[in-house]
Amino acid sequence: MPTLIQECLAGIPASVETVAREEGIPPRQAARSVARGRMVVPANPRRSCRVCGIGESCRVKVNVNIGTSGERCDPEMEEAKARAALANGADTLMDLSTGGDLPAIRRRILSLDVPVGTVPVYEAVRRAGNAADVDGDTLFSVIREHCRDGVDFLTLHCGVNLDAVSALRSDPRTMQVVSRGGAFHVAMMIQREEENPLYAEFDYLLEILAEYGVVASLGDGMRPGCLQDADRHAKMMEYLTLGRLANRALDAGVQRMIEGPGHIPLNQIEYNIRVIKEVTNDAPLYLLGPLVTDLAPGYDHVVSAIGGAVACMHGADFLCMVSPSEHLALPLVDDIVEGTRTAKIAAHIGDISRTREGFRMPREIRMAEARHHLDWEQQFKLALYGENARAIHRRDGDLETCSMCGDLCAMKLVQEIFTKEKKK
Repeated sequence: MPTLIQECLAGIPASVETVAREEGIPPRQAARSVARGRMVVPANPRRSCRVCGIGESCRVKVNVNIGTSGERCDPEMEEAKARAALANGADTLMDLSTGGDLPAIRRRILSLDVPVGTVPVYEAVRRAGNAADVDGDTLFSVIREHCRDGVDFLTLHCGVNLDAVSALRSDPRTMQVVSRGGAFHVAMMIQREEENPLYAEFDYLLEILAEYGVVASLGDGMRPGCLQDADRHAKMMEYLTLGRLANRALDAGVQRMIEGPGHIPLNQIEYNIRVIKEVTNDAPLYLLGPLVTDLAPGYDHVVSAIGGAVACMHGADFLCMVSPSEHLALPLVDDIVEGTRTAKIAAHIGDISRTREGFRMPREIRMAEARHHLDWEQQFKLALYGENARAIHRRDGDLETCSMCGDLCAMKLVQEIFTKEKKK
């Protein structure tokens, strides 16, 4: 069975035609982007769900992470979080569960009408008992199971290899490794004195992904976990490795995207994105953050949105939602709602910044006109989250103006002046 990339070399698959229609681009252009590895369409043929395009010529998409932990395992709450994320605009979901019946929880999330991603090494560690006991057979077995279940994209930490570990040792970092998947692979390599099986047997991994039509999300296991680690060598070592692996995946007809880059200062975002895009031949870029300060726990969703909007301006394609509970606790439903909305706003700002005329988007123009005419219903209709705006406006009654300005409303005052001038 041909992969989507191979299908795009021969024609225009139905899923790509759907993406082209949704993005407002010619179908042949979308197919070329997929064939060149600059757009991915996560859509495992083993399940049916809505499709979305990520990458070149596409709107910035938002992923939302949900999932149980060993400390708090409530599958019903995770499904509620997933549904809340979708209701607030999430384009994809990732099930990061580490507690409870992992296959059952995964299948529960897969029943939803949305592309779903997972991190197979989490389940491999649970099965083995600890990271040191995970071997290649266990890891590849779990990967196959996730693919058979219908997972659309997999985070795979193939760039966490012995060279990256060497870079960690020669150029130490304050926080060492903050990626959970990255830490598992480091533990596997050091304690077993073996290369990462996902790196050592990358061609075999590609065979599995090609067989099931699953997108590889090449994970950022060496991402910096604080600003002080942003310029350490391990991150760059992983970038270069992922660049080589991305090219091998494309040659094998396997769709792939790249993850990165973690906690970095605002003024380093453009440089990091340009490097990743260059070494991966413009593969779609998937970011958690970047988080541009470490001093705002409880508001990391805001920090992430600031970094994410700037990242999208410079070429990032896919934002991972960060919730107010990031670094603090397992998110609740309200955290997911707040984080999803913030990420969607950042993605929209990123879309505006991608072209010179982005600020002239029809929806933005109509909003300006509605505000000029004090047309509140139209404003609520056009707003990204109109019901929230409506509730705030009506706190002091159904007023003609907002209650902050009241009878001193600038727009109303100037409108009246120009209206009188026209009547003269």
